[in-house]
Amino acid sequence: MSFTHEEKTNVINKYRTHESDTGSPEVQVAILSTRIVNLTSHFKTHKKDHSSRRGLIKLVNQRRRLLTYLKKHNKGSYQKIIGELGIRG
Repeated sequence: MSFTHEEKTNVINKYRTHESDTGSPEVQVAILSTRIVNLTSHFKTHKKDHSSRRGLIKLVNQRRRLLTYLKKHNKGSYQKIIGELGIRG
């Protein structure tokens, strides 16, 4: 369930827009998506873990807000990130 430092570094290196980029919306969406996938697999074995489910809902809403921002300000980057991550249909 945990998201190690090496995994996070790999995600940042894959989705960054320039050399020192760690906080662009693209990177944030990728990190949140990885955490969401990890939590979703956690719920397959721990069905009654409602406190973590609340955290999952918060992560999904935060990712949704970032994707809305990207869609409004950088349509090309939005299309690229949803294609690579396989989200939103």
